[in-house]
Amino acid sequence: MENVTQLVSVITPVHAPSIEYLAGAYESLAKQDMPPGWDWQWLVQEDGQTGALVDALPDDPRISLGTGRPGGPGVARTLALSRVSGQLIKVLDADDQLTPGALARDIAAFDAHPQIGWTTSRVLDLLPDGLTAGWDKDPAGGVIDRGAVLAFWQANDYRASVHPATLCLRRDLVFALGGWMALPASEDTGLLLAANAVSEGYFTREYGLLYRKWPGQVTSQAAHREPAEYQARMRIIEARAHALASMVPNGFDFGGSATA
Repeated sequence: MENVTQLVSVITPVHAPSIEYLAGAYESLAKQDMPPGWDWQWLVQEDGQTGALVDALPDDPRISLGTGRPGGPGVARTLALSRVSGQLIKVLDADDQLTPGALARDIAAFDAHPQIGWTTSRVLDLLPDGLTAGWDKDPAGGVIDRGAVLAFWQANDYRASVHPATLCLRRDLVFALGGWMALPASEDTGLLLAANAVSEGYFTREYGLLYRKWPGQVTSQAAHREPAEYQARMRIIEARAHALASMVPNGFDFGGSATA
């Protein structure tokens, strides 16, 4: 990382069924064209302690492997925060892939809008046959007001207006919010709504992520929509966002800095 002054810390939780997709995630990272003075580090965190990651990834000094007791993706993501060196923290699930230029567009948004705390982008679903499909309700590109994502989520059967799998956040904001929620699922939605409760964000109209659809993904399992737990998760996420909004009425102040 010679002459690199700033980093994007990319956090990827992984469990056994998704290890086979890590090579694709790495390839999408390796192809990122970073702005001058920037690079990325990849914090891959196993949700468990099997050691299966040791032979799953190439020899790249930008990769940092971690393990921990099984606790779900939220716990794995939050444990990975102990190794963060970057000013920005980017979400990348093990089975997904960044599109070319995704990280550079995130950085550019923070540079252009110093008041924002997070960014998101459009998503293409990557289907099992290799085809892709988009969503026709993406918002206009630009700054997203505080509370706007929560309002949409409440009005649209708990579906967010932007995709949490594309989040890039300021490091200090992630730590101030306590990382990802201690939930068995939807922890990324919880972080998105918490971040929107205390800061403006930004939505990039360019596609930033290929979101893989496959039978083994957590969100396709029946347990993910089991009614009692699902409603409990949604109530907790909603209550946290409302509490943050009321306790931080003027939003977080990032000191007028962009990505420094």
